[in-house]
Amino acid sequence: MNQISFFDGTQPFRNNKPIRLIELFAGYGSQALALKYLGVPFEHHRISEWATKSIQAYKDIHATADHTDYSEELTVDEIKAWLVGKISIDYNAPATEEQIKRFSEKVARSIYNNMRATRNIGSITQATASDLAIFDTDQFLYIMTYSFPCQDLSTAGNGAGMSKGSGTRSGLLWEVERLLSECHELPQVLLMENVPQVVGGGAIADFVQWREFLERLGYKNYHRLMNAKDFGIPQNRNRCFMISILGDYYYTFPKTRELKYLLKDFLDRHVDEKYYLTDAKIEMFEKHTAKQQAKGNGFKFDPTDGGGVR
Repeated sequence: MNQISFFDGTQPFRNNKPIRLIELFAGYGSQALALKYLGVPFEHHRISEWATKSIQAYKDIHATADHTDYSEELTVDEIKAWLVGKISIDYNAPATEEQIKRFSEKVARSIYNNMRATRNIGSITQATASDLAIFDTDQFLYIMTYSFPCQDLSTAGNGAGMSKGSGTRSGLLWEVERLLSECHELPQVLLMENVPQVVGGGAIADFVQWREFLERLGYKNYHRLMNAKDFGIPQNRNRCFMISILGDYYYTFPKTRELKYLLKDFLDRHVDEKYYLTDAKIEMFEKHTAKQQAKGNGFKFDPTDGGGVR
């Protein structure tokens, strides 16, 4: 049995191939940032992100030097037609053709250029395996991340779940199944991150189904609940991570480390009054907390002096 290690002493990644990163549900590219912070050289190969604000954020963070006008040879009507089905304005639903038609030319070209600069294939529901452009896996290591929406799993959500065919946002996981099923060459490493409820009572059957699918493709899967506060970050943020490796490999999760800092160690001691919450805002948050807790949701407004972990 071979071994692959992502965290090995001072060598953050043991691998002898150039890395190509594919981020599904990319957001602003936190997985890419993690690799950068670890000092791992990689190529932004493809992303899938449909929310226009996140598309802009990804461009601002990861492709700041790319000022190419990819839209130069296209008419505004051609650009708008290309955007249909690929983007969302509100994070929840695809932008309609009518909404896109109302974009100014400047806005339409900006979104198009941002997507081209970041190799963004747009909404995962419209993507195909060919869009992922996975080839020459003997020469490149493909890492594909898929932090699919958690709203229908988290305690702050409505518990609609992630079952196949449910039509929920968390159910977009099964679009990843579709893409992998279409692939002629598979990414060698998959990384999932989601809320702990992904392996909870309401979703455990779906999670087992997902793992079994990956096993049929030849992946070995390793999952664990990991809290940020156990890895040096003063934040009580518990998440489920799963590493899936194609082939006969095993994976060992990194060891926990002592928490040396509290939240107050990262806070400014002198803050301009314009950043203070007004009494009206505080009252609004308190009412919202009471309303959410009455519904059994997890939202809670709980101010702190920074002397602990949040």
